[in-house]
Amino acid sequence: MKEIYLIRHGATVANEQKLYCGGTDLPLSEGGASDIERLSGQGIYPPDADAYFTSTLARTRQTLDVIYGRVDRTALPQLAECSFGDFEMKSYDQLKGREDYRAWISDQTGLIACPCGESRRQFERRVLAGYGLLAEKSRRCGTVLAVCHGGVIACIMEHLFPGKQNFYEWQPGTGRGYRLEYNPQGGCRYQKI
Repeated sequence: MKEIYLIRHGATVANEQKLYCGGTDLPLSEGGASDIERLSGQGIYPPDADAYFTSTLARTRQTLDVIYGRVDRTALPQLAECSFGDFEMKSYDQLKGREDYRAWISDQTGLIACPCGESRRQFERRVLAGYGLLAEKSRRCGTVLAVCHGGVIACIMEHLFPGKQNFYEWQPGTGRGYRLEYNPQGGCRYQKI
């Protein structure tokens, strides 16, 4: 069996304040680091992996360090959170009066980008290219573990299991995620972490 673990980073101040945070390179908050230590102590993460990946952002690297120490890892820019452009580090309440924000959140086509940011389709193409790299590494070496972002994980899960849940339902809480198990004859199963 081939396995890929997708784990969302621990909480940051932006998560705690419910701000859009894509490319802003925030560290884990004190509470976020404590939560990851607690979850790790509960044994919810695999004891090790054959290859470790993060996005390029500090919060993913720090989460991996809390769980596994300073293991070798590869940073993949394709696993970064959506670029929220002008909406970055703002809350729904701060944005809800903007026409461009209302157009973006109600977009069903995936073509409307955040001003100076990404559209849903651009985000999906980038993330799925990154997932392809994880899947290829897993085929070659076995168990792969990636610490990345909630939107990234939701995008991958929605792609792998279409129609089962929507994007927002797939998004795991901080420190949580999914274990994907591949059958050599094809097909994939998942388990929540």
